[in-house]
Amino acid sequence: MDATNLNMNDRQILVTPFAFASTATDVLKGVDLSGKTALVTGANSGIGFETARALAAAGAAVVIGARREQAGADAAARVKALTGNHKVSPVLLDLADLGSVNRVVAAWEGPLHVLVNNAGVMAIPELTRTPQGHEMQLGVNYLGHFALTLGLHAALASARSARVVCVSSSAHLHSPVVFGDLDFHFRAYDPISSYAQAKTASILLAVEGTRRWSKEGIFANALNPGAIATGLQRHTGGLKTPIERRKTTEQGAATSILLAASPLVEGIGGRCFEDVNEAPVRHESPGMFGTGVADCALDPRYAQLLWEIASEMLEKEAAR
Repeated sequence: MDATNLNMNDRQILVTPFAFASTATDVLKGVDLSGKTALVTGANSGIGFETARALAAAGAAVVIGARREQAGADAAARVKALTGNHKVSPVLLDLADLGSVNRVVAAWEGPLHVLVNNAGVMAIPELTRTPQGHEMQLGVNYLGHFALTLGLHAALASARSARVVCVSSSAHLHSPVVFGDLDFHFRAYDPISSYAQAKTASILLAVEGTRRWSKEGIFANALNPGAIATGLQRHTGGLKTPIERRKTTEQGAATSILLAASPLVEGIGGRCFEDVNEAPVRHESPGMFGTGVADCALDPRYAQLLWEIASEMLEKEAAR
C-alpha cells in the first residue's frame, strides 16, 4: 500500500490507505519488526497494551512501562502468550515521578527504535501535584514523557532510524499551552483545560523533537487515538461520546502503530494524525467531539519555547 499527499489549506497532508475502522493488525500486515526494540509507556492496559501486543506480534522486542510492578509483569505475560514472542519485558515506570523516569533512563541499555509516549491521566477532578510539585496532568502526560524522551535521546540516536510517538487527544483543541502559568499557580484549576493543555504540549514535543533530531534519524509524530472506553475516562464518562465516533481498543491503537512502525511514514515527523491519517489543521475550535489539530499545537515557535521551559524545569530538579 502507498500513501499519498494532498494539499489542504496550503499544507501537504499525508493520506494513507487506512481509515477510521482500521485496526493495529491491519496497519502492521506484512511489516517485520524483528531486531527492533520498542518501549511503550502505560502498556499494561487499554490502547497501550494493544500497541505493545501489535508490536510484539510483528517481531519487536517490547518493553512494557507500567507504574505498578505486578501490572507490568501481568501485561508482559499476556503479550507473550498472545503473540508467542518472548522478547517482552516489564519496567517499573511512574511518569508522575521524575525520579522514576530517571531510573529507567539510567538503566537503559542498547538502541531504542520506537518510543511510544502513551501513558496518561485525564480530567483529575481536583488540583493534584506530582512529587516535584507540577500539576499532575501536565506532569504525567507531558513533562514525564519529555524527560523520558530527552533521557533516551542517545538510545534513539544509536538506533540510526528511530520513531517517537506522542499520544495526544482531540481534547487538545480546547486549550493551547498557557506559558505564563503551566502549573496552575495563579489561574483557577479546571480538569478539562488542564488535560487539554497537556495534550497540546504532547504535540509540540513531537514538533520540536523532529526539528532538533531529524538529522540523527529520529522522527517524532503525535496522534489523537479517538474515543475508546478505557480506564482513562473514569472521571468523564467516556461512553457519552457520540456512538459514531467510538472505537474499539484495536482500532484506537491503529494510529499509534502507523506512526511507530509503518513504512508509510518513514522519514516523516512533526505532524499530528488521527483515524490513521494526518489530521487537518484547525484555525479555530470545532467544538465538542471535533476533529483535526489546532494550528497552535504545530507552531514551531511554541514548540521551541516549551522545550526550553521544560528543559529548565528538569535542570532545576537535577540541581536539588
